[in-house]
Amino acid sequence: MERSTFRVLVVDDYEPWRSFASRTLQKKPELQVVSEASDGLEAVQKAQRLRPDLILLDIGLPTINGIEAARRILQYAPKTKILFVSEQRSPDIVEEALRTGAGGYVVKSKAATELLRAVAAILQGKQFVSASLTASAFGNPEDESTAHHRRRDKSNVETVRHHGVGFYSDDRRLLDDVTQFIGAALKAGNAAIVVATESHRNSLLPRLQTQGVDIGAAIEQGRYIARATADTLSMFMHAGRLDSAKFLEAIGNLIITAAKTLQVEHPRVAIFGECVNLLLAQGNAEAAIQMEKLGNQLANLYDVDILCGYSLAQVQAELDTHIFKRICAEHSAVSSE
Repeated sequence: MERSTFRVLVVDDYEPWRSFASRTLQKKPELQVVSEASDGLEAVQKAQRLRPDLILLDIGLPTINGIEAARRILQYAPKTKILFVSEQRSPDIVEEALRTGAGGYVVKSKAATELLRAVAAILQGKQFVSASLTASAFGNPEDESTAHHRRRDKSNVETVRHHGVGFYSDDRRLLDDVTQFIGAALKAGNAAIVVATESHRNSLLPRLQTQGVDIGAAIEQGRYIARATADTLSMFMHAGRLDSAKFLEAIGNLIITAAKTLQVEHPRVAIFGECVNLLLAQGNAEAAIQMEKLGNQLANLYDVDILCGYSLAQVQAELDTHIFKRICAEHSAVSSE
């Protein structure tokens, strides 16, 4: 496509991600973001009305998913270019997405380095698929440079990051560990995400301040992100079932938001979470263990360190030997206080 300006529609149900994508695209003067959409049906409607040259399209969208939205859009606008940007890495999902006629697929955690290259390739009529995806994820041949990047990145994907768990008899011990864990990350110039109860979030702030962390500055810089446990769970729990795709998308977006604020040479994000504790306290051990497994996927996808906290006073009735062993098996380190 030889044109001076290309009109782009950005579609994602997470506003911070849409903002990040729009800012990234604006680095290229020939790319004009004409609108944004937050669900699949809205994307179809806006694509029909605005006729953009390119659509950045997430997969896990409300109303209709991104793959179905792409099918509908390309039925009446076959010349529109579509680039999927998602944290979904399943070969089946990638293949199905590309079968719609989309021009490419970028793994969201790689967007900072790959998004603009992908857009350039697609607007030139080429296909682009993230280097971290295996060749089996799609049916088209790759050039040698892409193959080299895939081989190089595979070892990174296989690297197991730190995913620890603590079982605590009282809040003081829990807060001691969390303060040390989060404080070390922030003092090193890294970022931290805390998904915890209101009392724990409130108690953590003065403790971090006492430890020498300028928590006000960290919050202002976006390096410290705090979320309520119940509110976070509502993003990917439905009728007692955990939606894996929505979990990876929601937490992945938080990680991306935090990581892009960092100025250190090797940026990392520390995550403390109590969602699993709440699930187990509610008697939903299977969802808690599923989330722990997904935590390992997050730890492999991103440069993150994860600490999960269980309050024994809340979960003791549900924590039989079998469940305890299954939870411990999903972690690289276990402590009990």
